[in-house]
Amino acid sequence: MSVYKDGSKWRVIYRYTDSRGERKQTQKRGFSTKKEAQAWEREQMNKTESSLDMTFESFSEIYFEDMKKRLKDNTWHTKEHILRTKLIPFFGKRKMCDIQPKDVIAWQNEMLEGSTKTGKPYSPVYLKTLHNQLSAVFNYAVKFYGLPSNPAAKAGNMGKAKNREMLFWTQEEYKQFAEVMMDKPVSFYAFEMLYWCGIRLGELLALTPEDFDFQNRKLRINKSYQRIKGQDVITEPKTKKSNRTIEMPDFLCEEMQDYLRMLYDQKSDERIFTISKSYLHHEMDRGVKETGLKRIRIHDLRHSHVSLLIELGFSAVAIADRVGHESIEITYRYAHLFPSKQAEMANKFSELKKGDNANVSEKP
Repeated sequence: MSVYKDGSKWRVIYRYTDSRGERKQTQKRGFSTKKEAQAWEREQMNKTESSLDMTFESFSEIYFEDMKKRLKDNTWHTKEHILRTKLIPFFGKRKMCDIQPKDVIAWQNEMLEGSTKTGKPYSPVYLKTLHNQLSAVFNYAVKFYGLPSNPAAKAGNMGKAKNREMLFWTQEEYKQFAEVMMDKPVSFYAFEMLYWCGIRLGELLALTPEDFDFQNRKLRINKSYQRIKGQDVITEPKTKKSNRTIEMPDFLCEEMQDYLRMLYDQKSDERIFTISKSYLHHEMDRGVKETGLKRIRIHDLRHSHVSLLIELGFSAVAIADRVGHESIEITYRYAHLFPSKQAEMANKFSELKKGDNANVSEKP
C-alpha cells in the first residue's frame, strides 16, 4: 500500500518507471483524508501512463514540461500565463477525454464576456490568441497522447487575427516628429533607428556597439531584448529570417557614431539603449501632442519603413530581406500599397494580340 497515515494527515509514496526505464519515486504529504490521497495517487498514475483520464490541469503540467525548453522565454511566459489564468480555471478539473466542443463553446462565451483590469472587453486579437492556445493543447494531446479529436477545432475559432488597420507615417510626417525629439538625444536616435532601418523594438533595445560596422555601413541583427518578470532577457530574433544584416544610409551612420560618443565608458557588448518600452511609448505620445500628427504604435514605424521602400520602388523580395520577413508575407500584408500592374498587364496583352493580327494579315 502506498497511502499511509502520517500523524493526523495522510501521505502518498508513488513509485513508477520513467521513459528511460528507470525506477523513480515521488511523494506528497498533508492530505486531510485518505480519499484525497488516493485521488492524487490515481492522477499521478494517469500522468505516468499517459491516460487521458487525467485532468486538463494534469495534462497542462505535462504540456509545460514538454514545451518549455523548446520555446523562447517570452513565448513560453505568454503561453504559461494564458494556461494558468484563462484555461486551467475553467477546464482544470475536467478529464481530458470528457471535454467536448460544447464545453469549449461555454468557455468561449465566458471569454467573450470577459474584460481587462480597466474594464475594457478583451480585444478580438486577444480572444483569438486565447483560443489558439487552447487548441494547441488539444492538438498536442491528439498528436502524442491519442486523443481522438480536438474539441476546440470542432467548436470553431473566436476573435480575429487583425485588431486594427495598418497605420504609418509618411516621410514628411516622420520628419516633423523627429524634429521635436531632438531635445532628447536617446529618444531621437532610437526613433531614427526604428524608422530608417525598420527594425523591431526588441531588436533596437538589444543593440550593442559591436553590432555596428560603420566602415561598411552595416548593422547586424542577431538578438532581441525582452523584460520578463523584472529581468532583462536577451533572446534570439523572432524568426530565423530575422537574423540578418542591414545596410544603413550614410547620415544614419554619422548619427549613431555621434550617439555612441555620448555614452560614457560604454563596453562593446553592452546595450546602447537601456531605456524601457514604456519610455518610448511616452515619448511618442509627447511627439504626437507637439506636432498634431495621428497617433501610431511604435511598431507602426516598421510599417512606415516598409511603405517608404514600396514608394521608392523596391520589390517585395528586397524589402523582406531587409526587414526579416518572408517575401510572401510582405506581398500579403502590404499588397494594397504596391502600385497596381493590372493596366500594364492588359496593355501588354493588347500589344501581343495586335502583333498576332499583324502577322496574320501579312501572310499571302
